[in-house]
Amino acid sequence: MSLFGTIFTLLVGPTVPLPAPPNLLETLDRVEVTHSDEGRSGFQMVFKIGRTQTDFLDYQALSLPLLRPFSRVVMMVTFNAIPQVLFDGVITNQQLSPGQEAGQTRLTVTGEDVSVMMDLKEVSVEHPAQPELVIALKIIATYAQYGLIPTVIPPPTIDVPLPIDRTPVQQGTDLAYLREMAERHAYTFYVEPGPAPLVNKAYWGPRIRVGVPQRALTAGMGSANNIIDINFQNNGLGPQQVSGQIQDRTTNVALPVQTFASTRIPLVTQPAWLTQPHTRQRAFRTSSATTVQAFSQAQAEMDRSQDNVVTGSGTLDALRYEALLKPRGLVGLRGVGYSFDGLYYVKQVNHTIEQGSYQQRFSLEREGLGSITPVVIP
Repeated sequence: MSLFGTIFTLLVGPTVPLPAPPNLLETLDRVEVTHSDEGRSGFQMVFKIGRTQTDFLDYQALSLPLLRPFSRVVMMVTFNAIPQVLFDGVITNQQLSPGQEAGQTRLTVTGEDVSVMMDLKEVSVEHPAQPELVIALKIIATYAQYGLIPTVIPPPTIDVPLPIDRTPVQQGTDLAYLREMAERHAYTFYVEPGPAPLVNKAYWGPRIRVGVPQRALTAGMGSANNIIDINFQNNGLGPQQVSGQIQDRTTNVALPVQTFASTRIPLVTQPAWLTQPHTRQRAFRTSSATTVQAFSQAQAEMDRSQDNVVTGSGTLDALRYEALLKPRGLVGLRGVGYSFDGLYYVKQVNHTIEQGSYQQRFSLEREGLGSITPVVIP
């Protein structure tokens, strides 16, 4: 599918995905892909299909194994001769809506990224004498057939469980347990497609708030605009401090627990936790924990509350942007004034592709107001 210089490529197949046949691509009407920093990413493809004299038993798209559940799907978009992987996943659902006229039957195929394969089997497994860093690497390694390359960041505090004290026990799927461990440190786990087809990055670690920002989102700058619309919210009730008391289960000593500042890498000059005259205070309530675990959990709660103080949402014209806006990273914004200009963390991006149209709806967030950089990458 060609979109005025932007090329959409579809690979699909029950085992190894191959380029979709031309007769199938001709029936492709609409593609939607959603990437989020929480939960699995998903896609939906809508085909307008019909039946010919040779398809007297069934629709050809249904009789072939290409679009059946658990077929692998890889989508790529090429901007200026540079291909980028948009999605890598498996089909999980089919929906057929027969039409009243020839060629108006709609076949809707829905799927999720390859991490869905980590969520199929519930197990009961012990991980003796293994910290969460080692457990995450071990679990990810068992899914190498899906091209998972692990990127695991050590948590701020590493608590190695002694067998005479406790043994971590997994009750549930591998995906659920990876996310449960990540939640304790305000970390996240996700699978991101690319950089090459059939290769995926399995990331377990903090939200990425460093690195080179993506191409700038531009509004209010005339011919340089690539944003169709955008709006912001500043939530004064978002940030919170955490305080309380913990009785260490190993020493039986009671100690105070108090957070003071966010450990997130700052994106603004006026973080809400520092500049607001009032901040919500949450009582820390946790039992059966060590002092190290308690301080780590309290800090994680405070850090998590800073993530969506200032949020922005809008729609991007991808044909003018000429790139994939990716979540779980930084992007620059310009043209809306000092308070809301600057760097943002990209939380979610929804891609909608049709013939002659490609839009990306996005959600941004950060911990306050004021740009920390005078310019952003155009």
